[in-house]
Amino acid sequence: MPWWVWVLLVVFMLAMIAAGLVYAGLHGLRALRDAGEIGARLSQRFEAMGEGNEAQAPCDAPLFTQPLDAARERYVDAHADVIRRQEAKRRRHAERWAVWRRFND
Repeated sequence: MPWWVWVLLVVFMLAMIAAGLVYAGLHGLRALRDAGEIGARLSQRFEAMGEGNEAQAPCDAPLFTQPLDAARERYVDAHADVIRRQEAKRRRHAERWAVWRRFND
């Protein structure tokens, strides 16, 4: 091969390396900017989580320090909520199956 072909190949190789470095640099800068924006959003949310909410009700005393009637009432209320959720789920299931039974009629 003539010497000028080698020169063209070397120039082309150097141009491709330079283009690759420019491409990687531009994408790296864009990634840094995006990471900075994400970091700023995260810091705002962490600051908001760190701020105390004065409107919250004071915590009740631990359950083991309260009378057994209080624990029993809380359990009864929680269990009633569970039963209500189960009944609502069964009702929705029955309604959906009723729709599917009439679907092909």
